[in-house]
Formats: sequence, C-alpha cells, structure tokens
Amino acid sequence: MDKRKVELVVLSDIHLGTFGCRAKELYKYLKSIQPETLILNGDIIDIWQFRKRYFPKHHLKVVKQIFSMAAKGTNIHYLTGNHDEMLRKFTDMNLGNINLADKLVLRLGDKKAWFFHGDIFDASIQNAKWIAKLGGWGYDLLIMMNSMSNWCLEKMGRERYSFSKMIKNSVKKAVKYINDFEETAAELAIDNEYDYVVCGHIHQPQMRLVTQKKGSCVYLNSGDWIENLTSLEFHKNRWSLFQYQDENFKKVVDEDDDLNELDIHQLIKKVTLFDEFLEKTA
Repeated sequence: MDKRKVELVVLSDIHLGTFGCRAKELYKYLKSIQPETLILNGDIIDIWQFRKRYFPKHHLKVVKQIFSMAAKGTNIHYLTGNHDEMLRKFTDMNLGNINLADKLVLRLGDKKAWFFHGDIFDASIQNAKWIAKLGGWGYDLLIMMNSMSNWCLEKMGRERYSFSKMIKNSVKKAVKYINDFEETAAELAIDNEYDYVVCGHIHQPQMRLVTQKKGSCVYLNSGDWIENLTSLEFHKNRWSLFQYQDENFKKVVDEDDDLNELDIHQLIKKVTLFDEFLEKTA
C-alpha cells in the first residue's frame, strides 16, 4: 500500500497504556500516511492510568512508528494534555524532530491555527484532580465492558455499539458541556485573531464554523482512538476529518513482530537527542 502524502495530521486522545486504546487500528493508519507535520494533541500516553504490566505490543508499535516518522523527516509536535500532564515540566524541549509543548500556533497559508488539548476549560481537572482521575478509571472500565459487548455483537453479525456515546447523547449536561467547550475555544480564538482553533480532550470529532459578535473562526476537534478512531488532516489548504474503517486498510502490512525484544531506550536514541535530554533533566 502506497503511503498517502499529507501536509498536516492531528491526533489526540490515543490513551496508550489503557484497555480502551485501539492501537492496532492506529498503527495501520500511521503506516498508511506520510505527513510533513504530525501534531499529537494531548493524552497520547495515559500516564494517569499507566500500568507497567499492561503495555501491549501494538501500543509499543505505535510509539515506534511515531519515532520512525520523526527519523524520516516528519516534524512532530507533542502537545501535553491532562492524562500526560507530567510531561509539562519538560515544555519547550526539542528532541530531534520532536518538539514538546503545551500549545502551538502555526501559519497555514494566509491563516493562523491555534492548537492545544483543551483540558484548561475543565474545572473538574483544574480544581479536583482526584475526581477527574476517578472518572478516567470509570471510563476505562466502561470501555472494557463495551469491548466485550461488541465482541459478542460482532460474533452474532451485528453492529458495534458505544455505551459512552449513548450516555453522552442522552445526558443533557454532557451535551451542554460539549457545546460550551466548543463555544469557549472559538471565543478565545476569535479574541486572539486565530482563523482555526484545534482541540482534543472531549473525544468528540468536529469541524464547524463558529460565528460570534466579535467575528468567526473554524473550530476543529480530532476526536479520539478509543471509540471514534478519527484524525484531522490538512492538505492543499483544506481541512478534512478522517475516520478509520477496517476495509480500507487490508493491504497495510503488520510488521515488527520482534517488539517483545525491543529496548525502548535504544529506540528513542536512534531518532532523538536522548543523551542531551538526560543532561538537561538531570
């Protein structure tokens, strides 16, 4: 399968290291594209719920593929989110083609785009992190139950069903939270004269024009790789929302079966200035 060339790809809310992460599908998607710039917009590795005993092969393969893309010239911006907030103490660190930051502004043609995860709007995270973490564990449990349910549905030849989407769509407060999140992000972007504002965090893929009294901007959200399996792509001055479908990736070869023997530190050293990073953080 030939790699598809894309100017810019945005991924968020992958949650590597959790049971709900759809790493196998993400790995196939990453193998199919050749982006000039890749923005990882928060909650990539779920440090909140990280367990040493649970980091499957395909989760590691995703990490390796990202580093491989950096080694081949892709500029990668890792923007921290709430689940990987421990990395924020290393903000503005450059590791070869990988840049670690809290937010990012890029000029796309004659327009400006503002990228950040979006957890700054979440009062439960800012004021009571233990509640937010408890909610994260509950969400992970819900996804585990949903995965078992969907396995049974697929065996019976029926369509997959999302428990969390059903809850989000039926609870008025959840719907209001999502709408408020989008409006707040757009308002801040308009105030700062950005044409695009690109977020993650709420796991709700979206592309829409927001018009307010002060002006307008395009709000975009890359969704997640737990339920929606979506990314944002910018190419030839146009945004599009990509959604993974198994039937489109049958020709993607699943490689690197020897990852159980891989030393992750050796992998990092191959594609980053890891020794310099260790000196700066000692």
